[in-house]
Amino acid sequence: MAVCAFAGQTPSGVESGIEGTITVTPAEAGPTRIDGPRSVPMSNTTFVVENNNAEVASFTTDDKGHFRVALPPGHYKVSLKERKSSIGRFGPFDVEVVSGKTTNVQWECDSGVR
Repeated sequence: MAVCAFAGQTPSGVESGIEGTITVTPAEAGPTRIDGPRSVPMSNTTFVVENNNAEVASFTTDDKGHFRVALPPGHYKVSLKERKSSIGRFGPFDVEVVSGKTTNVQWECDSGVR
């Protein structure tokens, strides 16, 4: 599972928070096809944002796995909401939010399917 986070400037007056894309890999069970996608967007999926082990926000990804959530500065963990199976890895992802900036992330979940 790869976790990457990059801090980026947001225009003045814009709230701080996180935005990015969440994908899941492998895209399909079984052998990977040469012409097939390695990962696919984790679309229409709800994640929770925690600070000090308390839920402070949640968000749902769009059809392309993209999301945006406003948060005050601080350190957060993001993970799949109401996980129903122990198979796969869907966080937690660590992220630092800085005042006046939106932290851009690209997170990849592991479906656990082989």
